[in-house]
Amino acid sequence: MPGPDPKRLRELLDEVAAGRMAPAAAAAQLDTPEDDFSTVDTGRALRTGVAEVVYGAGKSAEQIASIVTRLREAGQNALVTRLDTPKAENILEVHPDAVWHPIPGVLVARMHPWKDLGKGEVLVVCAGTSDLPVAEEAAVVAHELGNRVLRLTDVGVAGIHRVLRRQTELRSARVVIVVAGMEGALASVVAGLTDKPVIAVPTSVGYGAAFGGLAALLGMLNSCAPGVSVVNIDNGFGAAYQAALINRLD
Repeated sequence: MPGPDPKRLRELLDEVAAGRMAPAAAAAQLDTPEDDFSTVDTGRALRTGVAEVVYGAGKSAEQIASIVTRLREAGQNALVTRLDTPKAENILEVHPDAVWHPIPGVLVARMHPWKDLGKGEVLVVCAGTSDLPVAEEAAVVAHELGNRVLRLTDVGVAGIHRVLRRQTELRSARVVIVVAGMEGALASVVAGLTDKPVIAVPTSVGYGAAFGGLAALLGMLNSCAPGVSVVNIDNGFGAAYQAALINRLD
């Protein structure tokens, strides 16, 4: 297993030396605590620059609350995706200071204040209101990963003038996430209007022949506009993570 990134390790040691972090909390970030259902990767931030994010689907509220506790004991912010409201309410009983975002199903339990880690702005472009849960997952996660986020909502190609008049925002962002269902054409349109990298997120929104997002996925993969990369169906988290990495580049 690769060791910690030297730069991140120096930052951790500087935090201890300055008195901003207890030695025990620093040691916890180098440890990998285990229990009977999880092995929490508290050292991931040191290796990759981003702490472990918890995927909530398929886990019980009790399991998630325990994982969040372990992350926070290691001095890390905890971010949980794909939560339903009943699970979130149970987790909030254990972590009442956490913030619950019901539209994307994301919960955030911070140990440190938000810090801008990016070189510019991440723009999340949402085709329609039906795509909003996935777009908000991308926006909330991108923000929690240390990015300034701007949103453009309901600007799909059915009324193409809506996105054409937002070209200033499209060109000023450092990276653009485009979230669209149906045929997924919005990603190609946006990529033809900006010189910034475009991350396309197909959603499962659409009638029968949309095949649960497969039509949008194939449309985005077959885009004739250069500069488009594509993540999996409904994967707002994956798009946000990739956008955060791009936005940190010098």
